[in-house]
Amino acid sequence: MDRLFGTDGIRGVANTYPMTPELALSIGRALGRVLREGSDRPRFVIGQDTRISGDMLAHALVSGISSSGAQAELLGVLPTPAIAFMTLATGANGGIVISASHNPYQDNGIKIFSAQGCKLPDDTEAEIERIVLSGQSSDAGSGIHETGPVIGVADAAGRYCDFLKTCGPGLPRPFANIRLVLDCANGATYQVAPRVFSEFGAAVETINAHPDGRNINANCGSEHPEALCRQVLEQGAHLGLAFDGDGDRLIAVDETGDVLSGDRILAIFARQLQKKGGLAHNTVVSTVMSNIGLGEALKALGIRHVRTQVGDRYVKQDMQATGAVLGGEDSGHVIFAAHQTTGDGILSAIKLVEAMIDESEPLSRLKGIMRVFPQALINVAVRSRPAIETVTEIVSAVREVENALDGKGRVLVRYSGTQPMCRVMVEGPTQEKTEQFCRRIAAAVEKALA
Repeated sequence: MDRLFGTDGIRGVANTYPMTPELALSIGRALGRVLREGSDRPRFVIGQDTRISGDMLAHALVSGISSSGAQAELLGVLPTPAIAFMTLATGANGGIVISASHNPYQDNGIKIFSAQGCKLPDDTEAEIERIVLSGQSSDAGSGIHETGPVIGVADAAGRYCDFLKTCGPGLPRPFANIRLVLDCANGATYQVAPRVFSEFGAAVETINAHPDGRNINANCGSEHPEALCRQVLEQGAHLGLAFDGDGDRLIAVDETGDVLSGDRILAIFARQLQKKGGLAHNTVVSTVMSNIGLGEALKALGIRHVRTQVGDRYVKQDMQATGAVLGGEDSGHVIFAAHQTTGDGILSAIKLVEAMIDESEPLSRLKGIMRVFPQALINVAVRSRPAIETVTEIVSAVREVENALDGKGRVLVRYSGTQPMCRVMVEGPTQEKTEQFCRRIAAAVEKALA
């Protein structure tokens, strides 16, 4: 059977299969059937980012939900973690986000949260896929004589802001001496993030907070922090904070204009929680994409490091299995289990500023906890996705590079869970060698699969 779900929901080019209104309607019907959990009138909360195609897909999805007899509650433009929060806080049967995260505006996607505010488990996604792809969703509304209502929720952003403020220091205007620059990627954080940090008392300069439906992630945000680096230096700010289009990632810029990815941020958080006695089971979870330096930093702190497969949903699953309260990805997803059920860029930003204040140290000093090993990453567009270990050319190239590294680096070749790409990552002793090795493997991937 075909797959609809990747590592982070369903994603594709808007108005092209699978991101069509017809499929969105079918998914809405299937959700009303699968996530009823015995409710006579299940409820779903729905939010979206700023893409021009968001309304089209949201309305189609809501039509399907209503057709199944369920109630749909429209929250408007909000970050993905806000939908997870509202799902749990309001006791909804599920939450849905119309977003393609860090992808360009032409793409869109559907992310689904369970009643617990977590990404759906594989077996639930498989059941939704089975119903939709078999055509059974068209029968989901049969026999339902009273369709579900559609309700607009006016105070969702305010509730989320109030929640975020409970996660920070319990003092009035705790960030009063902090100057920061926010890059909202013309996405879902463009209203909430400036509001929260202003209410915390920080002096806030905001860039890329004027979405027009087409400029989300366009040379801005966590994927493109170059403008943020310039603004931090020009403004003399203490730091810069960049979110992605749907607000579940954070990338930071220190006062010198240097960029900190998710691994270094995670290392800072690990040390802070350990110092405060809040690092449950002395364990941190990250993915196989994490830099070698993160493992070394955690080892030096005596912290157990658990690696899992790529995707914040898998980070969350392993956190639950190990009892860990901190986990994340180098892409900028960080999960604080004591506060949230999923990665939350604004929450992570709050915690990072809090760490600076607690330590009375600039971010340029805090980042020294972790040495970043030279890393190269090349994304190769592919036509097919056979198991990597079955492709002789790729296996041979990987073996040659691993032999050349001689234990002083590592290689990871994997398919993207959201795009038709193969990601080639190499870490090594020098940037020159690392890039050379990465190009060698990428060339083998391109020859075999492009």
